[in-house]
Amino acid sequence: MIAAHYPAHVAERRRTYGLALAASKFDSVVIQSGTPFRYFVDDMDAPFHPTPHFAHWTPLAGPHHLLHVRPDKKPRLVRVAPEDYWYEQAPLGSPFWATEFEVVNVTDTAAAWKALELKGRTAYIGDAPTHATSAGIAQDAQNPAPLVVRLDWARSTKSAYEVACMEEAQVLGARGHKAARGAFVEGASELEIHQAYVQAVGCTDDDLPYPTIVALDEKGAILHYHAKRTKRHGRVLLADCGAQVNRYASDITRTWTTPKADADFVALVSALDKIQLDLCALVKPGLPYPTLHHAAHVKIADMLHDKGVIKSRGEEAVQMGLTQPFFPHGLGHFLGLQVHDVSGHQSAPEGGTNTPPKQYPFLRTTRVIEEGQVFTIEPGVYFIEMLLRPHRNGKLKDSFVWSTIDRLASHGGIRIEDNVLVTREGHRNLTRAALHH
Repeated sequence: MIAAHYPAHVAERRRTYGLALAASKFDSVVIQSGTPFRYFVDDMDAPFHPTPHFAHWTPLAGPHHLLHVRPDKKPRLVRVAPEDYWYEQAPLGSPFWATEFEVVNVTDTAAAWKALELKGRTAYIGDAPTHATSAGIAQDAQNPAPLVVRLDWARSTKSAYEVACMEEAQVLGARGHKAARGAFVEGASELEIHQAYVQAVGCTDDDLPYPTIVALDEKGAILHYHAKRTKRHGRVLLADCGAQVNRYASDITRTWTTPKADADFVALVSALDKIQLDLCALVKPGLPYPTLHHAAHVKIADMLHDKGVIKSRGEEAVQMGLTQPFFPHGLGHFLGLQVHDVSGHQSAPEGGTNTPPKQYPFLRTTRVIEEGQVFTIEPGVYFIEMLLRPHRNGKLKDSFVWSTIDRLASHGGIRIEDNVLVTREGHRNLTRAALHH
């Protein structure tokens, strides 16, 4: 399925790159897969992540490779495979993607640049501009903004190949989440739950698109919690974990409870799950993403009022700022080769920025929803003392039901996150299909 869609994906890349190069007045572009990053005063490299623009073309792993994109010719892929006994150098074999390129194999970076045969005005995208300078590429052609912004914009519309990769990443993530839930129900610690997740996905930690968030009880109120405690038998698990296929990510969050959890908190989990589905149902082309985010706040306000957490409801509560301490992050973000994928604030193919509304400064997506986009929808409700504290003696103190808040605070928080593909008529929920399979 993935391989069948790949030729059309490359054909579309050639078309969009041709338009972007012409608009930015370049004849061709060289994209480097990236160079290893070494920790400061250390002799160890960080886990390698390829340049996203390179990965947009090919899932070839590893550093130093070069891709030369010329609108009128087959893309030339120069693969750097050094002779090395320190690290495994696996043979290329016959991957499904190789026939779409003119593949040249070399053993070092210098030979890779010589294999390009550059002509005309060439741009460079990558993290080693000194290499580009040595090859004669002008400094104003290195990561040139007029070209890069057009390519970023094009990445926000996913091809059938990309969607197929992300669907498979959903399947892997769902498998891990089911294992994580099973371990949690058996009383496992955060570390043990994480290990169950990774084993079910069938990967190492370095293969994950982002570090897992496995938070028991009060730790669920820390939005990016990455510790792995050995405390067991939690009442609540918030698990935010993904997987990746050909560098395309899934980003899934679920919150589960045991019978030991407060019944009111369990009711909040169920209510937020319904709200999340209601928000997914609103997705359609032409809707500004900030409008969807605001709808989430209104729905959460009603829920918090109905469950006895705040004393006002709906739009009134939102305008009073009562939902902000409980839902301080954005509703979602673009998803793809990067977990927080690019161009969420971009206003046009040529660039420009749509800044988040002042009321919602952490919103990562301000675009109008369009067919082919993939993004997350992840409403949350948390009991975060540092955000609630200013209200305990503030002018709005009587708008909160502090006895309920204090009783539920030890349960941490709730987040439900799905990944959705925008269709012509509405959306397709990639996550629920995988989790319920």
